[in-house]
Amino acid sequence: MPSDPTAPRAPLLRWNMLFQLRPSGRRWPIAVRAALSMAAPVVVGWLAGDEPAGLLGTIGAFTALYATDRPYLNRAIILATIALSFAAAITLGALTKDLHILALVVVLLIAVAATFLCNALRTGPPGAYMFALACAAGTAVPTAHLSPWQIGGLVLAGGAFAWCVQMAGALIAPRAPERMAVSSAAEAVARFAEAVGKPSEDLVRHVAALALNNAWTVLVGFQPPRTRPNGELSRLRALTRQLHLLFAEGINAGRSGRALDDVAAQARTLGAQAKSAKGARTPVVDDAMALPLGHLGVRDSLRESLRWDSPALLATFRVGIAAAIAALVGVAFDLERAYWTMAAAVLVLHQGLDWTRTLQRGIERMAGTLIGLVLAGLLLTAHPTGLWLAASLAVIQFLIEMTVVRNYALAVIFITAAALMIASGGQPENDVAHLLWVRGSDTIVGCLIGFAVHLLTAPRSLAVPLPLRIVETLAAFASVVEHLAKGDVGSQAMMEARRKLQIRTTAVLAAYEAGVGATAGDRAFAESLWPTVVATQRLAYHVLATCWSLEEAGPAKTQATAAALAANDGVARLRQALVTISRAMRAGAKPRSLPEVPDLLRPDLERLYASLVYRDR
Repeated sequence: MPSDPTAPRAPLLRWNMLFQLRPSGRRWPIAVRAALSMAAPVVVGWLAGDEPAGLLGTIGAFTALYATDRPYLNRAIILATIALSFAAAITLGALTKDLHILALVVVLLIAVAATFLCNALRTGPPGAYMFALACAAGTAVPTAHLSPWQIGGLVLAGGAFAWCVQMAGALIAPRAPERMAVSSAAEAVARFAEAVGKPSEDLVRHVAALALNNAWTVLVGFQPPRTRPNGELSRLRALTRQLHLLFAEGINAGRSGRALDDVAAQARTLGAQAKSAKGARTPVVDDAMALPLGHLGVRDSLRESLRWDSPALLATFRVGIAAAIAALVGVAFDLERAYWTMAAAVLVLHQGLDWTRTLQRGIERMAGTLIGLVLAGLLLTAHPTGLWLAASLAVIQFLIEMTVVRNYALAVIFITAAALMIASGGQPENDVAHLLWVRGSDTIVGCLIGFAVHLLTAPRSLAVPLPLRIVETLAAFASVVEHLAKGDVGSQAMMEARRKLQIRTTAVLAAYEAGVGATAGDRAFAESLWPTVVATQRLAYHVLATCWSLEEAGPAKTQATAAALAANDGVARLRQALVTISRAMRAGAKPRSLPEVPDLLRPDLERLYASLVYRDR
């Protein structure tokens, strides 16, 4: 069946993406910090008379690429962990560099561990690839005059400097990340209010829900357990609470057809207050009040990602298989640097993208690498040293950060040049043409291995896990309704149930987007489920909005709603209806009828039941 025009567009393989510049946000501060972090170790090494040692410090400088939007206290912990991990990875690489097979095994294990942890804990770009590359660099960088422990120490020193650069903003605007998260959520809520009643409502609502969830993660999940009462953080939480009430109002208006009038303007006013540290006085949140929890914590994230069908575990499995094959190919064909082939395979797969996006990213990687080799050849031939080397790497790193969002293929040109300059260890290259040939061939072989592994490990149950994700969302929905039927809207257990429902609802659309990015047959199957995706999300967001409305309305309204849900065994009947729909989702067949359900939920459940008629296997 043709794709619904209101559904997210299926990604297509587009060659013109190699030449297009996409819009991006304000990147230059990130680029400046990354460039400074890259140049400083080289300058220090030059002053100390040991440029190779300075270049080792640039590997630790990659710490500056992570956690750029985290609150500063949380960022400090994350970046320190990343810097230590880079140092440990390259030390292991250096310890095993003379034991070729063992070195490849170490690179493989680090690639697998980094892929799982980076995906499970949502570290964000550049993700696991840099850890595998750091370990691989330890097996190849010409540093015979240094012990493995000295190498690790130099990388750690580079990471420590990058840590300082990334944390410097805390001296000027310590709550800037929190204010940015709230203002972004405000704009997303405003756009949702403007989209209510329009074809784009479902997608814009999802974006707003994600932005609000991210804001609560920044304001609650990434904060210490105890915070200063009546401070800036409390003010931002109060603003976000008001935004969430506006979001709930938009959801309720969408169900009733009621106009929202000035809701969008109210949301933007709250966003303006969030941006200003001296904004209008805002009522602070009572510290005893239950607050949304945002994303899962470290322990829960790891537990969630260890499920057999989790995206993190699937990406880890693919990286492990591809890296192992790349290592075997390297050994079988006696490639000079088999780790480069492994790194290319890891790069293609570590983000856990769908087939179309994986193919697109791999093509961009290969095209950018081939052009980047020309730039690298010119730089290696010129052999800049001292301050010229530092300046060259700083400019290249600046260009990487400025282009990586706008055009990945263009960024890869500079990434390739930077990687080869660092790998040279500051030493002149005797045969530049040979080096470029083997690096280019290694990259192409690694990418092709990554493509093959992705294609061979994508059965429909993994490529389009939509039925399972919908069933999981319905189970989380039932848990929230059971709390509501007891008059509970703000206990710790209820807040965790609400968070779980939000996460499950988000996963439904993510599964749909992965499905339409799969192969042609699987794409058609995913598209046939779009009406059910929409109905599931509306059901979930309705009950979440009800919770917010009841919190504001008070105990009397909460108890009345609880009584309505519990009357005539309403919760039991709801459970029966959800079991019926879930079985239908698993079996791929519409049930004969829908059991009676409480009046409050009947319209959404009937819409969900009706959507099942569009299932098409």
